Amino acid sequence: MSLSARIFIVYLIFVAFCSYFVLRTVMDEIRPGVRQSTEETLVDTANLLAEFLREPLLENQLQSPRIREILKAYGQRQPNANIWGVNKLQVNHRIYVTDNKGIVLLDSSDIAAGQDYSRWNDVHLTLQGKYGARSTQETLGDESSSIMYVAAPIMHAGKIIGVVSVAKPNRSLQPYIDRTQRRLGLLGAGLILSGLISGAVFSWWFSRELRRLREYALNVSQGQRAILTPGLIHSGELGQLAKALESMRNQLDGKTYIEQYVQTLTHELKSPLAGIRAASELLQSPMSESQQQKFLANIESESLRLQQLIERLLNLALVEQQQSLQAPHNMSLKPLIESLVDTRSARIARKDIRLQLTLDNDAEIYGEKFLIEQALLNLIDNALDFTPAGGTIQIITLLTDETCTITVINQGEPVPDFAVPRLTERFFSLPRPDTGRKSTGLGLSFVQEVMKLHQGELQLQNTQDGVSASLRFPR
Repeated sequence: MSLSARIFIVYLIFVAFCSYFVLRTVMDEIRPGVRQSTEETLVDTANLLAEFLREPLLENQLQSPRIREILKAYGQRQPNANIWGVNKLQVNHRIYVTDNKGIVLLDSSDIAAGQDYSRWNDVHLTLQGKYGARSTQETLGDESSSIMYVAAPIMHAGKIIGVVSVAKPNRSLQPYIDRTQRRLGLLGAGLILSGLISGAVFSWWFSRELRRLREYALNVSQGQRAILTPGLIHSGELGQLAKALESMRNQLDGKTYIEQYVQTLTHELKSPLAGIRAASELLQSPMSESQQQKFLANIESESLRLQQLIERLLNLALVEQQQSLQAPHNMSLKPLIESLVDTRSARIARKDIRLQLTLDNDAEIYGEKFLIEQALLNLIDNALDFTPAGGTIQIITLLTDETCTITVINQGEPVPDFAVPRLTERFFSLPRPDTGRKSTGLGLSFVQEVMKLHQGELQLQNTQDGVSASLRFPR
């Protein structure tokens, strides 16, 4: 399982647990919260009614037709109030009044007049001068049928002369509780979803940073080119780690490359130096002028070989150490190839080679001009080395939607099968048909490195017409 998946799963479990705990706690607090608010309103209502009913109670007017009509009219009112999305169509209060003994004198519902309510907490506690309230189920065992009762004392001359109790069924509060729970549920679900999306984005971002760092480290470990461009790693700590890794890589690369370079250079310089030394020793002994000229020619030839070897090694070292293109730009291939062919016109004329150019006027590539010129010159020089006198060399450009390809075809002998996969190995070379001598074996290695820098590809293969070398650039 990937690191991002593990991070997301842990985050998901954490968010789910916390969300459930918080939502469960909030949901559980909604019902008592609403009832507490309602109870506070009933307290105010009961105390207001206690003041209004004091005079009628003292004058024994509680059962007068006028008061009964008022209570009846109150019970029949239709508020048609829209309270936060809940329609209230009727009043729900029940009001009853007792004397100082707890005997019901007045009941808005006409079900308890004359009954002794002194045993109920709302009346009992109020008559004792305490806060009186109770919650009673109309149907035993049915929580939804519970009714909240809140009482207030009717006072006269500092004495309790009666009790007024206001009742409200809890089922009338349920729509508000349901609405609040529903809204909180939707809000909670939205927050959870937002949290999960944020977690997924963070996991993806974090794993992307680690993946880039891992790919860079893997490329480094495999000896491949790896570019750590500025801003590639955005995380502060990971960015510092990436910079430390890049610094370590550069130091190790430099040390390893110098060791390999010195070993290679030492090995390759032995042969021409040995030839020069042997020729110089022989020149010190008596010999004919023709023999002297022969050994002097050998010294000149080996010296030229040394120069070419050093130049090729320096160019190859430069491109191998280069991690990215320097000042790349778009360039048209037709004038570039024509100018390079002109630099080899003397060799072409000397060997009487026919040159066929099939160049697309629209062919363009994006890259570093110097490196591309050197790569193409290597291919052209190879073609001239292996094409027999009077032969033909073709240079073709081909455009597709995704690539631009430059192909150089010579009419030389096919490359042996065993040698094809080794053509780009450093110092591997085949004898030239004209001289039988080998080159430095660094040209095609250089070309391959140039193509890697350009995210392109070098292809070498035998064809019916001879041997083709293709440079394929991405568009």
